[in-house]
Amino acid sequence: MGDEMSVERMSRREALKSGVAGLLIAVPLAWASSMPAMAAAPAPEELTAYKLGSGDKIRVTVFGHEDLSGEFEVDGSGNVSLPLIRNIKAEGLTVRQVEQAITERLSPDYLINPSVSVEVLNYRPFYIYGEVTKPGSYPFVSGMTVVNAVAMAGGFTYRARTGSVRIVRANDPQRKPIVADKDTPVLPGDVIEVPERYF
Repeated sequence: MGDEMSVERMSRREALKSGVAGLLIAVPLAWASSMPAMAAAPAPEELTAYKLGSGDKIRVTVFGHEDLSGEFEVDGSGNVSLPLIRNIKAEGLTVRQVEQAITERLSPDYLINPSVSVEVLNYRPFYIYGEVTKPGSYPFVSGMTVVNAVAMAGGFTYRARTGSVRIVRANDPQRKPIVADKDTPVLPGDVIEVPERYF
């Protein structure tokens, strides 16, 4: 019986070792040891100048006029369809610019000195492909960085060239990739590429 217990302990120990090894393959130790908590992280400065795009969901508040307020999504054409004033172009504009556009459409034909507030409820997703376990699109979380994005995608594969991660910014009309490290902020709509390393 003593031999059986010894074998069981050894098998548990081996399973634990293999589990830890799997985690180290997924996310390098240097990255994993400094992974920030996404929920507690402040919004990066880039979000203050963030330009809306298709898939973003916003809340429009026209103070004193609940019938003109509500939650709206930027459609595939880059527009937001609002009560009374219909389509407002939102794609490529910041939240403040959309506020101004709505205010100008409401005044003076519909309201005198309207007070309008716009906030982003849900940002469009980011995309990650290449040498990660689960490539695809993932919901954006304020304050996230490349290491968070890789973790959400299940970590690196063993073929990943971790030092050459690239990002194409959604707001870059030239779609020029930039080299990123683990602390590089990820923004809504970004496309992250994890290339394969050469053996």
